[in-house]
Amino acid sequence: MDNTTDTQNRGQGRAVIVISSHVARGSVGNRAAVFTLEALGFPVWAVPTVILPWHPGHGPATRIVPDATQFARFINDLERAPWLNEVSAILTGYLGGPEQTAAIAGLVQTLKARNPRARYVCDPVLGDKGGLYVPEATAAAIRDRLLPLADITTPNRYELAWLTGTDIDGTETAIRAARRAPPVEVMVTSAPASSDDRLANLLVGETGVLRAAHDSIPKAPNGTGDLTAALYLARLLAGETREEALAKTTGSVVAILNKAIERGSDELMLETDRQILTRPQATIEIERVSDPLAVSP
Repeated sequence: MDNTTDTQNRGQGRAVIVISSHVARGSVGNRAAVFTLEALGFPVWAVPTVILPWHPGHGPATRIVPDATQFARFINDLERAPWLNEVSAILTGYLGGPEQTAAIAGLVQTLKARNPRARYVCDPVLGDKGGLYVPEATAAAIRDRLLPLADITTPNRYELAWLTGTDIDGTETAIRAARRAPPVEVMVTSAPASSDDRLANLLVGETGVLRAAHDSIPKAPNGTGDLTAALYLARLLAGETREEALAKTTGSVVAILNKAIERGSDELMLETDRQILTRPQATIEIERVSDPLAVSP
């Protein structure tokens, strides 16, 4: 990060509010996003939406969800905080219930009224190829209350299909689905690539479509989506272009996943691989993809 960008970010405020799940063990939800943002130099205000001992994919786990009224009061305190001008972005992930979306929407609107340049990234953590793993009411609330406020959303292909009611069987249908989503910019993770053994982060925005393809990584640890959303946001806040941010984000995530698998870890090891967050070890080529919905001149 150069000194000019650093000075600009200090003037605008560098903090990020991250609203997602908290686990005692592992690097998912807030644990992944907060560590990532702080490793890249961004202070974080962390808000837990649910507290778990570990990711539910590891087995049954006690689930503590904040009382809806108390959660709303907590968020309202942040809206009124005298330090709100420190905040440059909000990132939301896994939610504990549909009622949390109303308070979050209010916070996003308050921040944007204070700072129109502030970004809101909505990572709609809903499910995967096995279907929804949150109640449908929670998924619908994210779709109806939060996505319309977002500047960027980072769904996986299955979440995007559910959010837009579109079947996604290839790059063209993924782009069409992304164009149906409310945010200006959509990063589709685990998007189809050129072959079955490859996947891509497909970035669909106002200025075109970019694809960062990579080899598929079987049995990848949980937390990839949280890591991707936080890294991409951090790199944009650092002043990088969409293309630079996409390449470096994808390169870091792929390298960290491969390292975890090499070690036989069932979790991302961000504390061990911190250097990869700032200096990606995997080189990712960015392709410009033809947009089937582009208007010909």
